[in-house]
Amino acid sequence: MALAARLWRFVPLPRGVFPGPRLSRAVAGGRGRGCGRRLRGPEVMGNLGAFKRSLLFSALPYLGFEAYRLFSQAAVVHATAKVFGVEEILEQADYLYESGETEKLYQLLTQYKESEDAELLWRLARASRDIAQLSGTSEEEKKLLVYEALEYAKRALEKNESSFAAHKWYAICISDVGDYEGIKAKIANAYIIKEHFEKAIELNPKDATSIHLMGIWCYTFAEMPWYQRRIAKMLFATPPSSTYEEALGYFHRAEQVDPNFYSKNLLLLGKTYLKLHNKKLAAFWLMKAKDYPAHTEEDKQIQTEAAQLLTGFSDKN
Repeated sequence: MALAARLWRFVPLPRGVFPGPRLSRAVAGGRGRGCGRRLRGPEVMGNLGAFKRSLLFSALPYLGFEAYRLFSQAAVVHATAKVFGVEEILEQADYLYESGETEKLYQLLTQYKESEDAELLWRLARASRDIAQLSGTSEEEKKLLVYEALEYAKRALEKNESSFAAHKWYAICISDVGDYEGIKAKIANAYIIKEHFEKAIELNPKDATSIHLMGIWCYTFAEMPWYQRRIAKMLFATPPSSTYEEALGYFHRAEQVDPNFYSKNLLLLGKTYLKLHNKKLAAFWLMKAKDYPAHTEEDKQIQTEAAQLLTGFSDKN
């Protein structure tokens, strides 16, 4: 299997990756954990909007109302931002993300693609990436969206280098772009990806998703076959490298920060212990992965893989 295909098997990312001390079911990792808890955006915006409009309409005479109506039609793209502000837009965006409304979220956020707000921009990067991964997206459209997502993530980082989510999504988007730029770029980008995941963890040590992704980075390079290592050494004097012990440390750390936040973290704990020839602990974590409640298609796939690995145990015993 080519290195480009092996790297970043965290894609597609689970729902559950919001920035903040507790992830809800949305920014790259936890299921209902790891990011800030949020109000339901459309509920807030709907009630607030109706309240503001009722006050406004009751105070306007007929001609004033007509002027207001025409102004509203001409400024529809900016109306939400002006009436509600960025925070309310973010709440609505986060609600749509949690609800799995991928297209609606993208349509909402592309209205603000010229924004200077890092929080809007990294969410737009995430939304572009999610659209790219939909089964109905053509390969040509997918490539355009992947590069578009990287541009939004880059701008988010430029606007706020203290945003852990901007660092995380910049790293994820660089990984995606590497699939179109060849093995040399993919390996070179690995250094950048690692740097930004580490920065995301430094900025928010309670984000289980960033820690999990750093674990996958380590696992990927620990697992790299000898022939790929040889290619990497031909291309770089000191190619990226890691160990299963390092990967295990990150997976455990993610679990400590947010227990049971993601079925794949449980699976990878089991698989890493297998690599380290510790069948007892491997079985423990694989069983947890197999018994994890399946909320997504990915959860179901992980349950199947965990069950297969456990069956392999019993066959050998």
